[in-house]
Amino acid sequence: MEMPVTTTTAFRPQAMREGLPAALLLAPFALVFLLFFLAPAAQTFYLSLTESSLTRTSAFVGLANYATLVQDPSFWASLGTTFYFALLTVIPLTALGLVMALLVHRFVRVQGWLQGAFFLPYVLPISVMTLIADWMLQPSSGVINHLVGGQRAWLSDVHWALPVVAIGTVWWTVGFNMLMLLAGLRNIPAELYEAAALDGARGFTLFRAITWPALKPVVGTALLLQLIASLKVFGQTYILTSGGPYNTSRVTLHYMYETAFTQSDAGYAAAVAMAFMLVVIALSLLARAVAKRAA
Repeated sequence: MEMPVTTTTAFRPQAMREGLPAALLLAPFALVFLLFFLAPAAQTFYLSLTESSLTRTSAFVGLANYATLVQDPSFWASLGTTFYFALLTVIPLTALGLVMALLVHRFVRVQGWLQGAFFLPYVLPISVMTLIADWMLQPSSGVINHLVGGQRAWLSDVHWALPVVAIGTVWWTVGFNMLMLLAGLRNIPAELYEAAALDGARGFTLFRAITWPALKPVVGTALLLQLIASLKVFGQTYILTSGGPYNTSRVTLHYMYETAFTQSDAGYAAAVAMAFMLVVIALSLLARAVAKRAA
């Protein structure tokens, strides 16, 4: 007796044929992700379980590097410095980006000029950005000291070194947030503003009732991306302050770099990298959950 063909069996070849183009399109990304993220991450994790230098892999030591890491005051100090830098940059960058996006969106006649002026610093390489910042912060000939009066060595000041690097970072990268939030503003239907204007809504009322609710998802995305970028800070502090003075601006990636390339302790540096990656992932997931709840 011939067995009937079930619906699932009948449609399976068709479903496979329909899914094949999607699989082929995803294959290059999956291959790159495997080769350049998963494989290096797995190798780094194995390296963190060994006592290795830059040139050789030594004995397997298990979780000994992680046990040392938990009790390492230098690691926790660098992590605190990283969090402080994120605190100084994440919210200011998002808020200032929103203000700039509103200005560009409002002044239509000079929109192109404003957008170009605000976004221009973002295209500068980090070496140029730090060169400009270092020139402006010079004790005797810097523009900043000329404006405020005095000859303060900002980058050598224990209390000001990291904040001035943060201020330079805000100036350098705010254009990206501006562009993202400007795209969100342009996606808000003009009919909503016209209808609200007919009802007598003006100024801040329009922003509170229409603009802000529509922009909340974009603002949440901007905050999340900025949080990840600020936690991964390295180049600005390394070039401008070299982690000083007295390690007050040494962030976690800088500490990892010194451990690996100055102290030649690749195994322990790999443990720092893995622990820091978990911290970044955890904070990113937490920020994403908070943003979803607030939206």
